[in-house]
Amino acid sequence: MIANMSESKLDLLSRLWEEHMRAPFPPRMRGREIEGEDMVLLDADIAGCILSSLSGPLDERRRKILLVRLAAVEKVLPSIDDEGVTEHYEHLREMAAVAVELGNATAR
Repeated sequence: MIANMSESKLDLLSRLWEEHMRAPFPPRMRGREIEGEDMVLLDADIAGCILSSLSGPLDERRRKILLVRLAAVEKVLPSIDDEGVTEHYEHLREMAAVAVELGNATAR
């Protein structure tokens, strides 16, 4: 049953990744920091971990990075005042959460 659950999460993560790749990065966020977080770097760090997760289980270092960056997204979201930008970072948060769940399922 866990393998089926993992496969389902992997399919979801693949779909979310495809959606992310089709969406442009919000131009307003280039060179911007919110709550001490560089918004381009936040996006790039999560994207790199997601891409790795799609290739196989995350190693411990990438898993830790993903957890830290997931917390950073949670921290900055309330301070974003643009609906389109909010959607972009909510999408990143969703991808990161699915990747963490996927990693937890494969670790069992």
